[in-house]
Amino acid sequence: MIDLRLLREDPELIRASQRLRGESTQPVDDLLRADEERRAATQRFETVRAEQRSIGKEVAKASGNERAALLVRTKELAAEVKAAEAAATEAEQALKRAHLAVPNVVAGAPPGGEDDFVVLREVGTIPEIAAPKDHLEIGEALRAIDTERGAKVSGSRFYFLTGVGALLQLGMLQLAIQQAVEHGFVPSITPSLVRPESMEGTGFLGSHAGEVYRLEADDLYLVGTSEVALAAYHSNEIIDLNNGPSRFAGWSSCYRREAGSHGKDVRGILRVHQFDKVEMFSFCKPEDALAEHERLLAMEEEMLAKVEIPYRVIDVAAGDLGSSAVRKFDCEAWVPSQGRYREVTSTSNCTTFQARRLNIRYRDENGKPQTAATLNGTLATTRWLIPILENHQQPDGSVRVPKALQPFLGGREVLEPSR
Repeated sequence: MIDLRLLREDPELIRASQRLRGESTQPVDDLLRADEERRAATQRFETVRAEQRSIGKEVAKASGNERAALLVRTKELAAEVKAAEAAATEAEQALKRAHLAVPNVVAGAPPGGEDDFVVLREVGTIPEIAAPKDHLEIGEALRAIDTERGAKVSGSRFYFLTGVGALLQLGMLQLAIQQAVEHGFVPSITPSLVRPESMEGTGFLGSHAGEVYRLEADDLYLVGTSEVALAAYHSNEIIDLNNGPSRFAGWSSCYRREAGSHGKDVRGILRVHQFDKVEMFSFCKPEDALAEHERLLAMEEEMLAKVEIPYRVIDVAAGDLGSSAVRKFDCEAWVPSQGRYREVTSTSNCTTFQARRLNIRYRDENGKPQTAATLNGTLATTRWLIPILENHQQPDGSVRVPKALQPFLGGREVLEPSR
């Protein structure tokens, strides 16, 4: 949620953010009205309740006709208090609904939509590969990826990673965890199923709710990222940030319905329903959030350098941000078979938006509770196998193993296709 004090002081700032996102400003006006109506309803309830208490004291002292009149007024007030309390409760609920409908306030992101990102830098040398094979053809030759049997067992957009494919993924994720630990992150294996309040608190039940799997019988959701579980880990807590940000690296299986992507990227493992990922998550003081964002991006670039693939960093445009983020950087790896860059990491600064929803606070230098800031960033995921296989393919059909991953594949420097 956005800060209501900011809304009251500068509603035009919130409207401008909505316009940058390419969205209507009506939710801002609805929230302003709901805030005013809640405050009016609360004041009305407190006024009649105070009168009720005052008359209650007068009745004890009164007698005769005065007492009879006060008793009549007492009955009237009882009905008024009940109605005012109900109105205040409804106004509070209406405010919450309106509050949840307004995304975070964009800060620093370029204007525009999905195609209006700004390229910040390109890193690495794009390999010269004559007639490059795609990752699925390479993976099938290595007996590393099996989408045919994945579809047989589970349906479209599912797959098996077998043999060196499984070892590559496990090695890559272990490498990510090792790096995270070296940088002071707490390694975590997180739940893949979460309660609705955890999903709502991180902002995943808004415009992208259609991409989330829900288990109706249990009222639980399958996460699309361990960000959800990690964010909710400290919900309704006051945490200690006196020694700097609190950082976690969560390893989990992730699930996405890929609603609306029918016919897009159906080949291979680029856009699938299930994948594994190591996600970084930081809790920090709001004034530390910008520096922490740069830190997470640097962590992602460090991992990409280890697997030796060319990539570029983009500043995502406001219209392509999720509801929780004020700014997001993506790293896009070069995919030779497509002749273009594809997203492999994202890191978002969510400022106090998620923490306000989840009631996560810290104590400032005066001991007063304040809302924390949260940030997230991908450190490695199944999708990385695509640029790893394609950029390191050799003319004879083999694949060179990046040096950092070789220990996880028994020291092998080259993966040979099955004959």
